[in-house]
Amino acid sequence: MTMNSQGRPSAPAADKQAELPTISGDRGLDHEEKLIFELGRAGVSGVDLPDVAVSDVRLGGLRRRDAIGLPGLSEPEVVRHYVRLSRMNYAIDAGLYPLGSCTMKHNPRLNEKLARLPGFADLHPLAPLPASQGALALIAELSRWLTTLTGMPAVAMSPKAGAHGELCGILTIRAAVEARGEARTRVLVPESAHGTNPATAAFAGFTVDEVKATPEGRVDMASLKEKLGPDVAAFMLTNPNTCGLFERDVLEIADMIHAAGAYFYCDGANFNAIAGRVRPGDLGVDAMHINLHKTFSTPHGGGGPGAGPVVLSERLAAYAPLPLLVHDAKGFRLIEDESALPAGAKPFGRMSAFHGQMGMFVRALAYMLSHGRDGIRQASEDAVLSANYILASLKDVMSAPYEGPCMHEALFDDTFLHDTGVTTLDFAKAMIDEGYHPMTMYFPLVVHGAMLIEPTESESKESLDRFIQVLRAMALDAKARQRARFEGAPRLVPRRRLDETSASRKPVLRWKTPDLPKAAE
Repeated sequence: MTMNSQGRPSAPAADKQAELPTISGDRGLDHEEKLIFELGRAGVSGVDLPDVAVSDVRLGGLRRRDAIGLPGLSEPEVVRHYVRLSRMNYAIDAGLYPLGSCTMKHNPRLNEKLARLPGFADLHPLAPLPASQGALALIAELSRWLTTLTGMPAVAMSPKAGAHGELCGILTIRAAVEARGEARTRVLVPESAHGTNPATAAFAGFTVDEVKATPEGRVDMASLKEKLGPDVAAFMLTNPNTCGLFERDVLEIADMIHAAGAYFYCDGANFNAIAGRVRPGDLGVDAMHINLHKTFSTPHGGGGPGAGPVVLSERLAAYAPLPLLVHDAKGFRLIEDESALPAGAKPFGRMSAFHGQMGMFVRALAYMLSHGRDGIRQASEDAVLSANYILASLKDVMSAPYEGPCMHEALFDDTFLHDTGVTTLDFAKAMIDEGYHPMTMYFPLVVHGAMLIEPTESESKESLDRFIQVLRAMALDAKARQRARFEGAPRLVPRRRLDETSASRKPVLRWKTPDLPKAAE
């Protein structure tokens, strides 16, 4: 690789031959793949099924009478289709994933091996208790780790993901408020909060009231004090917050909330920055969901199973949802209904049909046991170190909205792009041509043109250095008004820049199956 006078990689000479379109429409090994319905044709199938005598009385006469409309393809065609699509995806196994507030950390293969052990992988949720003692013991041990790390006495394990956990926490708070015979209708949310926070509060029937932020990116204490009142049920805070900063006034915040008779909810999305170092229970938190994928390395993304356990303070523990896991002389068992509740328990209901996502529990506990208390602490410290290394290495060419160090994610704004003709979106899309998934853009909303980068503890210094080198070169090109790199980017991918605004405002939610030719008689 040649370098120019500014210490940046020089652009390769234009290859006129590479500009010619290919005959096939493909680019090397990147195939121009059609929709599977466009590929399908009648009379083709990857399996042979016997003819079935169909009766009009089956299913109460409600059997389907028209064609299903599934595409017809052979097995190799199906496999190739999805393999080709998979090549268009970016993943943590392919490279650094700098999404801020999403903690795209490495998922150790040891976790996957253990989750596939017989007895865990094939355990049915309706298996009898005597056959499920090992699984229940694992859930109990994971619960012990979660309560120990957070300094909270109770945990609800059944929520299926972060937002589901938020709902669990807010419903627990609502149950506690109602048990006190009070009518508290407002929930306070900082203006930099994750979008699920106000959505959860509104879904639970509360009115959402926004608390302002200071110019330093933290909760404005005067605004919080002004908003507090006898009708406030809870305050929802992310700490470290979505600006990548630790809320230094958190103890005073907790005291103010409790003095007003309200509850302190903490969004645990950023627990990866403080696990093993700070116990949220010591900060006065009453409820906090934990994204196991963000802090304890269970798989993230793709719409698959998640897990969002919710730890609860002594003030809320009695209202934890069913089922309750208990251990007595007969072993582990689940309390499924209110007729068998232990003294003092007042569950608000239940969050899901069963106890939670077993595969995620196995993976999370495997991560905890392989790291130990000291390893979890080191992971948090390394995540904070990585983010500060990126912040310190780029803030001379990119602009940071806040002074001082950050926690686990580095936040930049678009000030360095002013008068360059390059937008935050241009910058992010050009990163794709460089082989990197873009960082989180335009969030948090309190920062104009925000670019939020979270490297996690998973990346080596060499990996971070390569990432920093690319972003420095891009920033210098933008400042030098060399816009060719950014205009129309990305170029080196199967799809150029999409019209995301139109896709959002005019979504096509249903594919009309084309009329396929009938198979020959």
